[in-house]
Amino acid sequence: METSPSYVPEGLFPPGKRYNSSVGRFKRIFGERLQKLVIDAGFTCPNRDGTVGFGGCTYCDNAAFHPNYSTPQMDILTQLDEGITFHKVRYRNAGKYLAYFQAYSNTYGPLERLRQVYLQALSHPDVVGIVIGTRPDCIDEEKLDLLEGLLKEGIPGWEREGFPKPLVVVEYGIESCYDSTLKRINRGHDFRCAQKAIEMTVARGIETGAHFIMGLPGETPQMMLSECDAINALPLSSVKFHQLQIVKGTAMEKEFDLHPEDFWMPSLPEYLDFMIDVLERLRPDLAIERIAGEVPPRFVNSTRWGLVRNFEILRMLEERLEERGTFQGRLYLNVAQQ
Repeated sequence: METSPSYVPEGLFPPGKRYNSSVGRFKRIFGERLQKLVIDAGFTCPNRDGTVGFGGCTYCDNAAFHPNYSTPQMDILTQLDEGITFHKVRYRNAGKYLAYFQAYSNTYGPLERLRQVYLQALSHPDVVGIVIGTRPDCIDEEKLDLLEGLLKEGIPGWEREGFPKPLVVVEYGIESCYDSTLKRINRGHDFRCAQKAIEMTVARGIETGAHFIMGLPGETPQMMLSECDAINALPLSSVKFHQLQIVKGTAMEKEFDLHPEDFWMPSLPEYLDFMIDVLERLRPDLAIERIAGEVPPRFVNSTRWGLVRNFEILRMLEERLEERGTFQGRLYLNVAQQ
């Protein structure tokens, strides 16, 4: 539905912007772009090795979610070097980098191994921090002690202009706020586990983000919109959304073939309008990491949006926000003022 242009409160976002992008947030804080470099440190997950289950999440093939330069066959510093070479072509203004431990669960291992891989990444002279992707059931007080120590005590001999100590960010895969969905996708934990992990992490002063998948089986658009209240209640700094993509060879591909009626599969214009509905309901201080994901066409059973890149989707999002005359937090602020 079209609306008349609405006033975006001054100072809420950068001039001309209608949502709080994570890239823009880092630029405001540090004065420059901080580019993530994906790292595969060879970890696994507790729902793969039998600790809580086997087979992993039903939608997951990690090879589909990280770039070619990120493979566990290469050591961490080589992955970082190749990632910097890759990104300098795309983002020539990026001079500082964050090592992003993305593949599988990157706090799922012995404490000394975690310390080793984190410090190895932070030893790269162009790296100013780490972003650790993990599951909420793979964190405990000892691991948080390690991360808090890096954040607050720093590293002996650390010298990075503008960064007296390394940045430390933990990004939890939550995927859904509904326990029924988490069980259906073989996640291996419930939503309360996610709430507890986030609360523990934020209590240590560690910046915390979360990841959600839009369109998991059995969830309707209204159910997903209703999750916004639960997301707003979490003490998160950032949030990342991906549309569900059916990856070849996964258990979810078989489920989709058997029960396609259980899946919401919007067109790109429909998805953009839906994500604007989500943004309107989210706290305006939440940094938006992304609203959609990219999987190489060879991994998915269809490319229903065509070969549209993320930067194009973000441009379309900006245009549609302008057309609808709305902004992140519009409905949230209206409710708060009542």
